[in-house]
Amino acid sequence: MSRSPPARSPPPARGWAPPPPPHRLRSLARSRLDEDAPWPDAAVATVGDSATRAQLLSKAGGHSGGVLAGAPFAEAVFGVSGCRVTWRVPEGAALPPGRVLVAEVEGPAAGVLAAESVALNILGRCSGVASMAARAVGVARAQGWAGVVGGTRKTTPGFRLAEKYALGVGGADPHRAGLGGLLLLKDNHRALAAAAGGLEQMILGVRRAGGFTRQLGVECSSVDEALAAAGADIVLLDNLSPQVSFQNLARAPKKGRTLQV
Repeated sequence: MSRSPPARSPPPARGWAPPPPPHRLRSLARSRLDEDAPWPDAAVATVGDSATRAQLLSKAGGHSGGVLAGAPFAEAVFGVSGCRVTWRVPEGAALPPGRVLVAEVEGPAAGVLAAESVALNILGRCSGVASMAARAVGVARAQGWAGVVGGTRKTTPGFRLAEKYALGVGGADPHRAGLGGLLLLKDNHRALAAAAGGLEQMILGVRRAGGFTRQLGVECSSVDEALAAAGADIVLLDNLSPQVSFQNLARAPKKGRTLQV
């Protein structure tokens, strides 16, 4: 007897990035609820557990071009509070101006009120990141840039997973999730290259220590430094103007390497 595979939610309408697994989403949801309500809330306790239905609204005013993101994180917050969410706008969809019904929440009144603020904060943060990412990708494509538009590691403490996910929803690349995601030699590492026998020897040493499964990137401030980093998989041209960066891109060897601006 064969069984059909369980139905899966479609990927976001714009970009796509897999959310954390369910156990991680629930763990994040509990930690954020613990932070927001570490002790009993008398107002929430007063309303009790009577069945309640609430609406989540987007109020974009006269602006347009926003992108909805953060649904898996917000849904986990409501879920651990005993509530169920029905989404009326799909993840990654463009949000039109004005008041728009994004989702409906059903559950005990105390659960809805306890989760409301945390869930809305997450949705607002993720949607903002996804919206800016989509705008950046749109500008790049309009200028004829066919490469990848990526984020950075400069994320909000405690929100890294959510913000990295939101970058993908907006159509950008989340870049590395943490220090271990890429072997990266920055300018402060290169300043110590002489003690390691030069940049080439430093690159070889980092490759041996990091293992064969991870890529190596070198941050460079000139095309000469980029040419010297011949053993790297990724060369990051840092703190250069767009004009100089594109001139340098034309000179740098590209075979087997990724160039980041």
